[in-house]
Amino acid sequence: MSDPSMHCELVTWSQVSRLSLRVAENIRASGYRPDVVVAIARGGYVPARLLCDALGLYDLQSIRIGHYEAGARKTEKARCYSPPPVNVHGLRVLLADDCSDTGDTLQLALEQLRCCKPREVRVAVLHHKKVSLVVPDYYGRRIVSWRWLVYPWALTEDLSGFIAAMEPLPATAEEAIRQLRLRHGIKAPQRAVEYVLALMKQPQAPRGSATRT
Repeated sequence: MSDPSMHCELVTWSQVSRLSLRVAENIRASGYRPDVVVAIARGGYVPARLLCDALGLYDLQSIRIGHYEAGARKTEKARCYSPPPVNVHGLRVLLADDCSDTGDTLQLALEQLRCCKPREVRVAVLHHKKVSLVVPDYYGRRIVSWRWLVYPWALTEDLSGFIAAMEPLPATAEEAIRQLRLRHGIKAPQRAVEYVLALMKQPQAPRGSATRT
């Protein structure tokens, strides 16, 4: 069950756009010219795609590694659920994710990729949390005071996990929004909360599976 008092921050699409462009500018300024971008699935899909556009790259691969489940519930160890792309041998790789949290996922992804013997691997994220064991080569914003970041592509999953952990379960969207503000410090969009509540009334409704590094 997720921490009932965990502080969160909602990340907007406009913030994602600005941060991805900032990261791309930093990559260009450093002189690094990646041949391929490898996204850590699933949180890194969107940042990786945006970086491909900003850097003029077409080759986008992925590796699936997970460390969190339902509503920010952390598993004991990061796990690799799919093999790394073997066609990165001898290439300059940019490993992309949404944020560096504990650093465990990034560390495992780097280990897996290096087994494929790329020429070089560098890491890029939108947000770098100070507590991370891995310091990315490029990041758009540094997070000093830890909080859970709710990205727009994970809004339904994260809200599902947070609301499912509430006891008693809120009967209305208004009550859920109030509890989310009190427990997590976020002003959740009413339409998103209404959608999540409707999903939770259905059989076998998803409860979220957030993946962070």
